[in-house]
Amino acid sequence: MKKADIFEFYRRLAETNPAPETELEYGNVYQLLVAVVLSAQATDVGVNKATRALFQKVKTPQQMLDLGEDGLKEHIKTIGLFNGKAKNVIALSQILADRYRGEVPADRDILQTLPGVGRKTANVVMNCAFGAETFAVDTHIFRIGNRTGLAPGKTPLAVELKLEKETPQPFRRHAHHWLILHGRYICKARRPECWRCPVADLCRYKPKTPPPAER
Repeated sequence: MKKADIFEFYRRLAETNPAPETELEYGNVYQLLVAVVLSAQATDVGVNKATRALFQKVKTPQQMLDLGEDGLKEHIKTIGLFNGKAKNVIALSQILADRYRGEVPADRDILQTLPGVGRKTANVVMNCAFGAETFAVDTHIFRIGNRTGLAPGKTPLAVELKLEKETPQPFRRHAHHWLILHGRYICKARRPECWRCPVADLCRYKPKTPPPAER
């Protein structure tokens, strides 16, 4: 995709949603970190249902440790892979309590040393909590990067590095939110809704999906 088209691509997404935010619900940076860890291979809707009651009780790593692994499992047992996620959340909470005075460090490299925190999770926390211009590549962004031609790559890291290189200001801060929401609600995996896509003419995806009435 040409630079002018990339700028216009983001401009249109920004026009429809000037201040996008994550759909995960949280009250502080620690809760955001926990929510993102829990969201791996799960929906934001499902995570939010599980964490609403949890986050009423737990706002700090120490409170999570006081709740304990079994107590945490009771709250998140509706989320996929909850056993492993509970173990990771307790372990990362212990590290935050012991080494960082209960605070979440604003450092992507340090975040990635925490149990259950990969590059994508670290990028989300850095962007949402600390305003960093990071690009968290999930399945939606990976698909859009390749389908549209915005940032083609064979791996999530390749797509991330392409987005890092090609995304211009003033769109870098919110870019990953626009792309995630676009993939979640319009450029869907099975049947992209091209007929209502604001960037359809800029996209290299050829078999454009026609409106329902024409199918």
